Amino acid sequence: MKFRTLPGTDIRVSEVGFGLWTVSTGWWGQFTEDQAVALMRKALDLGITFYDAADTYGNGLSEELLAKAFSDKRDQIVIATKVGYNFYDHGNERRGQREIPHDFSVDFIRRAVDLALQRLKTDRIDVLQLHNIRMEQVDDDALWQLLEDLKTEGKILSYGAALGPAIGWLYEGIDCVTRRKPHIMQHIYNMLEQHPGQQLMDEGNAESKNTRYLIRVTHSSGMLEGKYTADTVFPPNDHRNHRPRAWLLNGIQKVETLRFLENPQRTLGQAALQWLLADPRIASCLPNIYNEEQLVEFAAAPDTARLTQAELDRVRELAATNFGVTEEPGKYKGTMQRDAAPA
Repeated sequence: MKFRTLPGTDIRVSEVGFGLWTVSTGWWGQFTEDQAVALMRKALDLGITFYDAADTYGNGLSEELLAKAFSDKRDQIVIATKVGYNFYDHGNERRGQREIPHDFSVDFIRRAVDLALQRLKTDRIDVLQLHNIRMEQVDDDALWQLLEDLKTEGKILSYGAALGPAIGWLYEGIDCVTRRKPHIMQHIYNMLEQHPGQQLMDEGNAESKNTRYLIRVTHSSGMLEGKYTADTVFPPNDHRNHRPRAWLLNGIQKVETLRFLENPQRTLGQAALQWLLADPRIASCLPNIYNEEQLVEFAAAPDTARLTQAELDRVRELAATNFGVTEEPGKYKGTMQRDAAPA
């Protein structure tokens, strides 16, 4: 495993992290507490030291799992979590992936951080993220002052934001990075879904060179693991089951154009991570990990051969033509274009 340091901090994160979304929400299959804890402990054995939770994952479950897995290893791991969803009053209202209400008021966020610390059984959160911010939160001076206050108090060591839940939120991200200059921004980005993530990082880092990025959906919801076929069927409660069939069939065609990245020493899934790690602005990748075999594969990715410049150039060329697949333009959430200036 290799590590990267967040500029301006002493925080070193493993290049491959462990996102607790998969083991605490039920959207990637059901895990018992023992299964989740065992998988997380195995991850640490393999060198993964960065764990990304959220208070709303399982209504506090992801943070409780972290405490149970690493009660005696707190100083060996880096804990990231997120706040902003009011699951305390609305946690029983989830229907599929529909969002529950946010609350980014200063009083609520301060309380949410204190309760997260209790569930984590720790005195500090290494990386706190505002969970799926909107432009209103980018504009809220009091909210960002609170994060500075929490840092001064020692309750958090660094802070930033996460974008989502779906792909998009371009200018929420750009404005947050350029105006607030957070330590971290988390967003969706992978070889098959390079927009708007690439633009976000390019424009953001033109103004905030010390912001680093956490990347989720690194394998395009499993597509870039290279194992899907036209006969693949997802379980009824799996979030991928709700995608149109064209997503599966088109994705398989795209993946075939990327098989040149595989070799006897590197799987396609590992190459997908190496493609991300070729960008020094990326602090850590958060692949969706849901079994031990896959965990071992991803944890070993940083030790495989880095992609050559020729391979990176070839991926760029393929992306420019949508990997040879004709399909409807992507649908995005959030602010994807600026309002026209008044005449």
